[in-house]
Amino acid sequence: MKQSRAQLLHPSLFGVWLGVGLLWLLHWLPLPLLAALGNGLGWLLAMRPGKRKRVVATNLALCFPDVAEATRRRWLRQTFQASMRAALEYGVLWWGSEARLRRVVRIDNPEAARGDGKRPVIWLAPHFVGLDMGGVRLTLDHAMASIYAPAKDPVSDRFIRRGRTRFSDIVLIARHEGLKSTLNAIKSGRPFYYLPDQDHGRHNAVFVPFFGVPAATVSALPRLARLTNAQVVPVVTRQLPWGRGYAVHFYPPWDDYPSGDLDVDVARMNAFIEARVREMPAQYLWLHRRFKTRPAGERSVYE
Repeated sequence: MKQSRAQLLHPSLFGVWLGVGLLWLLHWLPLPLLAALGNGLGWLLAMRPGKRKRVVATNLALCFPDVAEATRRRWLRQTFQASMRAALEYGVLWWGSEARLRRVVRIDNPEAARGDGKRPVIWLAPHFVGLDMGGVRLTLDHAMASIYAPAKDPVSDRFIRRGRTRFSDIVLIARHEGLKSTLNAIKSGRPFYYLPDQDHGRHNAVFVPFFGVPAATVSALPRLARLTNAQVVPVVTRQLPWGRGYAVHFYPPWDDYPSGDLDVDVARMNAFIEARVREMPAQYLWLHRRFKTRPAGERSVYE
């Protein structure tokens, strides 16, 4: 949605513009220095009490009850560090050159992006901190499509949209646009970069285990695969240490998917994501209240 000049320059958005200006300045820095700044700020945030810290601690305790508390505390700190580093590096996505993005984000196995090459492709992209880095990097090589949740303020919304669409013909489908636009994009042959692992309430969700905890999980992935005859090709972006950038890795397309059993198919998605989280537990989006929606009769786990 295009914003008017008056909307963008509203006095209440001064702080947002200040943040955008800071990101513009920071994007000139070398990535190792940006990473060091992000790690330092993340460490400070992790030391302060607050709502988000409690959310992260609760998520980690629910998902890793058998892990030593000291280890979970370390993962909590690293979660804030990885998230803050990714936030500071948004300037690279918004203003960095194509050549720099190709250096910053490598693709381990680009030949696997299209699966068997015969059917439409849904890229299952879980919410790791490198999600946007990987997504924008893939736009350099593919005219793709993705679901888009508008930002809360028009300034952030403008720059996020610009960052995701500035390199090629990208179709961004607003979440409220419904199923038809998504189906048309997939059937057109565009790879569909899909992020279905957040708690969006009970609508179109089923309760399936995530680390053994019933989690309200969007059930659209198997539905979309069935309606478009698309294959699901998971893709995960890993944040590399010491400011060495990011790595995108494609996994083999899923056989026999969907199976016809919705609960089984959604549980398979969660099991895949869980396995990747175990490989890099501090890089998952634990800041999100993944278990916000509870089965009937259960109280909130975040109280």
